[in-house]
Amino acid sequence: MYIETTRIILRNFEKKDVEGLYEYLAEPPVNCFYSEKVNSYEEAAKKLEEKQNEGIYGNCYAICLRESDFIIGEVFAKKESPDTYSVGWNFNLNYGGKGYATEAVKEIFNYLFESDARRIYAYTEDNNIPSQKLCERLGMRKEGLFLEFISFINNSDGMPHYENTYQYAILKKEWDLLN
Repeated sequence: MYIETTRIILRNFEKKDVEGLYEYLAEPPVNCFYSEKVNSYEEAAKKLEEKQNEGIYGNCYAICLRESDFIIGEVFAKKESPDTYSVGWNFNLNYGGKGYATEAVKEIFNYLFESDARRIYAYTEDNNIPSQKLCERLGMRKEGLFLEFISFINNSDGMPHYENTYQYAILKKEWDLLN
């Protein structure tokens, strides 16, 4: 896949993305990406290889600055049923607040809805305000809050730390009305 806008490129991961990938995976900003944490460029290179193939998150695409083709994040889409996709994103916080996330995820939504999607949904932790705001900017509905839904890390006593998680979603007919 290759999508180009005036400011970004969405494309498959390439070997040259190791440095940028390391930048945002070395310190995951939210617990849901803790399993993606890398401690070296070698680990980042292994993660990059995983991202080049469909993994647990489905198809994963690099989000790069158009002017330099430097990776600043990723977006992933996993087909959950014949017409429903779960999506997610992970961004380098050094590039936050500039609208890149909104631009990139909007392009993925367009791509999925033009393909075969009828419904797209996303999960975000209740303390991940930037992702919640992104979902809302895209016109997604907050469908519910799952209390103690999933654990990504353990507490200091070794017991799982369960996250409260919102589910957001949008239907193709809702997307078409907005865009």
